[in-house]
Amino acid sequence: MAPSGRNAAALPPFFFVSSVSDPMTHASSSLLPLTPPPAADGGLRVALYTEGTYPQAHGGVSVWVDQLVRGLGEHHFAVEAITGTTFARPALDLPANVSVRQVPLWDAPVPGPRPSGRRVSAVLEAYAALLDALCLLDLNGFGTALRALSDLGQGSSLTGVLDGGRAARMTLEIWQGHARRQAGDRTPGRARLPLPSVADALDVQVWLEHSLRPLSTVPAGADVGHAVSNGFAALLALHGRWQRGTPFLLTEHGVYLRERYLEFRHAALSPGFKALLLRFYRLLCSLAYREAALVLPGSHYNRRWEERLGADPGRIRCVYNGIDPDVFPPAGPEPEGPVVSWVGRVDPLKDLETLIRAFALVRRQTPGARLRLFGGTPAGNEGYERHCRALTADLDLGSHVTFEGRVPDITEAYRAGQVVALTSVSEGFPYTVIEAMAMGRPPVATRVGGVPEAVGEAGLIVRPRDVMGVASALTRLLADAPLRARLGQAARDRVLDFFTLGGCLEAYRRAYPAALAGGEA
Repeated sequence: MAPSGRNAAALPPFFFVSSVSDPMTHASSSLLPLTPPPAADGGLRVALYTEGTYPQAHGGVSVWVDQLVRGLGEHHFAVEAITGTTFARPALDLPANVSVRQVPLWDAPVPGPRPSGRRVSAVLEAYAALLDALCLLDLNGFGTALRALSDLGQGSSLTGVLDGGRAARMTLEIWQGHARRQAGDRTPGRARLPLPSVADALDVQVWLEHSLRPLSTVPAGADVGHAVSNGFAALLALHGRWQRGTPFLLTEHGVYLRERYLEFRHAALSPGFKALLLRFYRLLCSLAYREAALVLPGSHYNRRWEERLGADPGRIRCVYNGIDPDVFPPAGPEPEGPVVSWVGRVDPLKDLETLIRAFALVRRQTPGARLRLFGGTPAGNEGYERHCRALTADLDLGSHVTFEGRVPDITEAYRAGQVVALTSVSEGFPYTVIEAMAMGRPPVATRVGGVPEAVGEAGLIVRPRDVMGVASALTRLLADAPLRARLGQAARDRVLDFFTLGGCLEAYRRAYPAALAGGEA
C-alpha cells in the first residue's frame, strides 16, 4: 500500500518504485549471501550501502561506485542496494570482488508469523518515541527510537506491526497532540507542525513503515561500512553499526538533505505530509553525520552543510571525484559551426528548461548555433522530457535543439560541442564537468555545489536559473575561438593537477583503515 490521493500523486517516483530505475532492471532477484567471502590478502570486507544508484541504474554516482570497486580490487564489496522494487539484473557489469543484495522498500511484504503481544507492544512503544522525536525535532530521541527499532527488527519484520491500525491511530493522535501544543507557542522563529488530517496521518504511517524496512534486514558481516550517500543508504550503515558494530564512513556527492528540500519545494504535497517527511530526512541525515567515523564530502561546499547539520569538523575529509585522463584525452578539432553540448540525465534538477530558454537567446546573436542534448530519461521523468520538448517547439527552435539520448561512447558527446553546458540547480561534483574539461572543452556551468571548485578559472560560472547569464556566457564563448582554446587548455591542466582517478582512489584506500581506527587518519 502506498500513500493515496494528493500525496501519492505528487511524490517523486522513488517513493513508490525507483526514481532512477531503468526498464531493463525490473522483475525479481535472488538475495546473495549476507557475509561476503574473504577479501584478497590484506584486503577488507566492505559493506557498501547505496540508494537508487549502483548497480541498478546509470548516472554519476554509479560511475563513481564502479570506479571505486574496480580500483580497490584488493577489497571485497558487499553492496546493500536500497531499491524501490526488486530489479531483475543490474544495469552495470559487476566485477568479481562485488556481491549484491537488494533491500526493496516497496515490494509486497513477505508473510511471517503473527507477532506476540509483547513484541507488538515493544515495537509500538519505539514507534511512538520516533513520532515524538519527529514532532519535536529531537535528534537524541530520534536516534534512541531508531536504534530500538533496529534491535526489534532482528527478531522478525517490523512490517507486521507498523502496517496495522494501531500504528495508524497512534500516528494521528501523537501528531495531533504535538500540533495543538505547538499552535499555542508564539516563540518567534519556532517551527510549528500543521494539524494533520486523517489522510495525512495514514500516508505518513504507510511511508514510515516502508522507510523503516531496512531495519528488519540482517546486516552484512563486514570489517567496515561505506554509505555512498546520506538518507536510506546511511540508515543501512547505522543499522550495521548498531547490530554488528561495523564502523562506517559516509560519502556525499550532493547534499542529500538539500536535494530533498529542492524536490519538495514545488511538490503538491499536503503541508503536514511534507513537514513530517522532511523532519525524518533532517534527523536521519544529522544522525548519520554524528555516527560516521569519517564524513567524506565531494566538495568543500558540501562540508559547510555537513558541519551545520552536526558533523564533527575533525572527522570531515574532502575528497574530489577523479577521472582517468587517458580515457578522456584532448578532443581535437572542434566541430564545424557553433555547437553547445549538454551531457546528463533528463531530470528537473538538471534544469534543462533554463538551458533551452537561454539557447533561444543565443540564436538571436548566433543564428547558426545548435544545442545537442546527450543523456537518458530515468523512469518517472518522461513528463519532464515532454515538457522540455514542448518548450523547444514553443520557442521555435526546431531541429536546432536535438535530444540524442544515451551514447555508447560518452567522449563523442563532448567532442560534439565547442562548449559544454551545465545548468543544474543542484550538484555534487559532477563528472560531466571534469570529463569535458579533461578533453579540453570549456564549460559554462552554474554556481551550485562543488561546480565552482571544479571549474576554477578554466570556464565561465553563472548563477542557477539565470537565463540571461547562461545566454551571455554561451554567446561569448561561441564567438571567441582564442578564448575557447585558452580555457580548454587550462581546463585539462586543472584536471591533471587535481582531479585524477588515481588520487581519488588513494584517498579512499587510506580512508577505510582510518574508519576502522575510529576516524583517526
